[in-house]
Amino acid sequence: MKALITGITGFVGSHLAEYLLEMKGVEVSGIERWRSKTENIDHLKKKINFIECDMRDASSMEKAIKSIKPDKIFHLAAQSFVPTSWHAPAETLSTNIIGQLNLFGAVRETGMNPWIQIAGSSEEYGMVYENELPIKETNPFRPLSPYAVSKIGQDFLAYQYWASYKLKVVRTRGFNHTGPRRGDVFVESTFAKQIAEIEKGKKEPVVYVGNLEARRDYTDVRDMVRAYWLATEKCEPGEVYNICTGNVWKVQNILDYLISLSKLKVTVKQDPARMRPSDVPVLVGDNSKFVKATGWKPEIPFEQTLTDLLNYWRERV
Repeated sequence: MKALITGITGFVGSHLAEYLLEMKGVEVSGIERWRSKTENIDHLKKKINFIECDMRDASSMEKAIKSIKPDKIFHLAAQSFVPTSWHAPAETLSTNIIGQLNLFGAVRETGMNPWIQIAGSSEEYGMVYENELPIKETNPFRPLSPYAVSKIGQDFLAYQYWASYKLKVVRTRGFNHTGPRRGDVFVESTFAKQIAEIEKGKKEPVVYVGNLEARRDYTDVRDMVRAYWLATEKCEPGEVYNICTGNVWKVQNILDYLISLSKLKVTVKQDPARMRPSDVPVLVGDNSKFVKATGWKPEIPFEQTLTDLLNYWRERV
């Protein structure tokens, strides 16, 4: 089986590549841009077939699909950092929506019909009210960032291409996920990195934070990529599935837990630059549709995820 991962050099892409390479009979290919940072997958480079491609260029995308002839495509490439979408909304919309449009166009042009998993986001739901928790796939969209709007565009584009052209598209809406190799711009990872730097004496004992009141449903990235694979094995094309645990962590509790792993005495200070123009107060999902279809369940406790994340930064700072 030939599997293609777009965004393979990213956080989730690198973990998915590891997962697929552990399976027997799966040949893994990945799309990378010429300026991609590759440290996440440097340890895998000899085992992966890399294709240089800018997904915003339709002809480049078509050449890549013709070259690889994938049986499954895991579409993870995106501008995935919410705050960046306020500073670069046009680039976020172009990268996320037009990139996917070119992927679908390339698949249709080559006459193939692989399974395509579209990595959506819980951010699509946006402003969710307490009486709507836990969030089902039928919940209304009330996006609170250009990033969320771009993911809704990807979501609906995928549905349209299934409805119009019968592409075997499965839409997943992953809630927050983290673990080793998570970029240091993301909240739990920046906490872990700052604590590791303080332990090594590389910064003063102050942890800078943004909004600590947000509540999120976290999954370990290693459980998440296993879910992505199952989506292409067990789910129905055209359908959408939440991937989440149903458990909620307040950002304040994440910070407290990471500090407790360190034994350090630190001061916590709010950094205005880390605050967003609008923030989603709570995202807690209902995974029952996906669990019924696949039998998936999360296996790694979030406390272990945070421990692994802190140890990852301890090795690098």
